[in-house]
Amino acid sequence: MALIWGLTWLPMKIASEAVPPIFLAAMRFLLAGLCYLAFILARGLPLKVNQPGRVIVASLLITTGCYSLLFWGVARAPTGLSSIVNLALMPIFVILVAAFYRQERITLRRVGAIGLGVLGLVMLFSGRTGSGQEGALLGLAAVAGATLSYAWGAVVSRPLMQTMHPISLAFWETSIGALGLIPVSLLVEGYDPAYFAGLADPRAAFGLAILVLGGSLGGFSIYLWLVRDWGAFRAGLYSFVSPVVAVAVGVAFANEAFGWPEALGMTAMLSATALAMTEGRPLSRPREAG
Repeated sequence: MALIWGLTWLPMKIASEAVPPIFLAAMRFLLAGLCYLAFILARGLPLKVNQPGRVIVASLLITTGCYSLLFWGVARAPTGLSSIVNLALMPIFVILVAAFYRQERITLRRVGAIGLGVLGLVMLFSGRTGSGQEGALLGLAAVAGATLSYAWGAVVSRPLMQTMHPISLAFWETSIGALGLIPVSLLVEGYDPAYFAGLADPRAAFGLAILVLGGSLGGFSIYLWLVRDWGAFRAGLYSFVSPVVAVAVGVAFANEAFGWPEALGMTAMLSATALAMTEGRPLSRPREAG
């Protein structure tokens, strides 16, 4: 899962050069929803929705809220830095949201991890405050907002995984979230028939293939299984590996800059992730939020 998600960042940015980013996100999740549906029908999995209100809220957070901000942000910021912000902040935001829902507890170690993560984020942003960097700064801020939305949705989803098959839940969260992305795209990017023609561009076609087959059908399905069995917090272990993959790909294939501010910020944020993740405690089954 970590490898898959680390490799999706650059194709996402390349595809956004051919079609608007939020429109791209909507097409990605509409296609992924159809693929999930075909798999469910072929395997005879149940499509029944338990707690429909919770499913809708989780869908709007995990798919609509997260990926509208994420695709918009990545189109404006370097993919390597975007991945660092997203993946290193994920466990920190999950700690905070899960503590609010009484699924996790705030400890002194985790407070230290949160502080170190914020320091790393400040270091990353400090290298983007000069002239001409406003777009990248806004993009990284949007990625941070997307991360909070996803973390919140992951915690909301956790009780659903005890009563719904992970693939069925992925279908509903993907499809409902995709429908939510359509009005967001229309509001932000407007409507133009040329957007659909742009999907035939090799950049968009390649990006969609990687995002749908790898990011959604592969990575997201694995993630849901891990959240069900480990909880949302420990499922965030992929945060150790994916940023390194994304940064390496961005530097090697897109000539993205990576200097001392980025290196120090990445080190601080991944150290925060390590500090939070290595706190010893027994794995526990998820419980219904209070």
